[in-house]
Amino acid sequence: MADELVHYSVAGGTATITLDSPHNRNALSAQLRRELSESLTKARDDDAVRVIVLTHTGPVFCAGMDLKEARGAGAGDQGVNEFPKILEQLWTSPKPVVARLAGPARAGGVGMVAAADIAVAVREATFAFTEVRIGVVPAVISLTVLPRLNPRAGHELFLTGETFNAERAADIGLINSAVDAEDLDTEVERFVKALALGGPKALAATKQLLSSPRPATPSDGFEAMNKLSAGFFASEEGQEGITAFAQKRKPNWVP
Repeated sequence: MADELVHYSVAGGTATITLDSPHNRNALSAQLRRELSESLTKARDDDAVRVIVLTHTGPVFCAGMDLKEARGAGAGDQGVNEFPKILEQLWTSPKPVVARLAGPARAGGVGMVAAADIAVAVREATFAFTEVRIGVVPAVISLTVLPRLNPRAGHELFLTGETFNAERAADIGLINSAVDAEDLDTEVERFVKALALGGPKALAATKQLLSSPRPATPSDGFEAMNKLSAGFFASEEGQEGITAFAQKRKPNWVP
């Protein structure tokens, strides 16, 4: 039986999903895709999990699709056909996802970074949309990446395939923080702790809100948004939060 390529652990309300295929720079092989999807499902279904951290072993976060598996395969057999499910799991997860990068990301790996809610990388990490340079198109990842980037950066980086550093990744909206290597875990933990303070149902609804199309004008959306807001104020979770605030204590959902 093949060794596990994705490790899953839970501690203190945080599910840590670790890509562990350093021999091929954590490329998205069939086995890694399957195990990653299974781990994301496990985290989604576990009520004890409040936040998900996606990280890696080895010097590279993820090199993108496994090109050895892609070579010679027909369109219907390409592993990229399974990749949208993973991006959707990350993007729509009711639990916030934090990507932790101690090294570079390329192509599909950048798509996963963009699909996460928050991403932190070491300053030495680099990024690139290398697809055009091997004659393919960054089609699937465009659905998670382009909403994060400013349009000029998207055109430049998708069309040139050039490598860019973590500082620029933060400047154009791809990641939240570029930090020194010794500060990586501290910065990730800062975000994890902040996310865990939110009500689980409120976080899930807020994630959905952030991904929903914006109404043409504020007036077009007030009725639906007021209904959503009032419902949460009156909900069990909302009332617990309001009561906890009045009593100067932590709500019961804080790990």
